[in-house]
Amino acid sequence: MVSQDLLDILRCPHCVSGETRREGVDPGRLQLINGQWLVCQETGCDRKYPIREDIPIMLIEEGDKYRAIPIEQLGQP
Repeated sequence: MVSQDLLDILRCPHCVSGETRREGVDPGRLQLINGQWLVCQETGCDRKYPIREDIPIMLIEEGDKYRAIPIEQLGQP
């Protein structure tokens, strides 16, 4: 299980970096789904980052793979 302290500081790398940085005080907030996914809460982002062996895979390319999959259909990473 990923610690709550880590979950509190993780942000979507797409929404907090460079030219793709979102507006606002704290962009890229993530929500833990089913204990196995971190889902970006920014409107229109839709990136979903898997957690494998208790390690969040926070690569933009990894989050891109799951953008089209609805949250309800996310299975085991």
